[in-house]
Amino acid sequence: MNGKNNIAIGFLTMGFFMAYGFLLIYLRDFAPDKEAWVNSYSIGKHFEARLAHVHGNLFAFLNILIGYLLLRFQAQLPSAKSISWLALTGLLMPIGILSEVYFGLPPALVLIGAIAMTASVVWLGFAFLRIKTA
Repeated sequence: MNGKNNIAIGFLTMGFFMAYGFLLIYLRDFAPDKEAWVNSYSIGKHFEARLAHVHGNLFAFLNILIGYLLLRFQAQLPSAKSISWLALTGLLMPIGILSEVYFGLPPALVLIGAIAMTASVVWLGFAFLRIKTA
């Protein structure tokens, strides 16, 4: 089922990162040390947390879109399965950012995810260029 999993996982990931946005709102507006959080707006964990939130939702949306396109044009896209897996692997980027923020892990997942998502988007673009139209 090329594309179906991208859509399902994309929506689930988007839901997670939307909920994570509520945590960021709490930290900015209601947490006991909110002034420290606000003062670190463009540095450190605050900046990284916002990067994870934005990229998580962007990559989730890309998976939904890619999944739909793969389902819709599956017969004309011989590399649909590979593109699907690369797009799903791209979700490692925002997960990697969170793992850096909360667990201090190195940025390997960020790089793997960024490369995978970029490759899936470029590959899909070239695949669509090769489709013959009537």
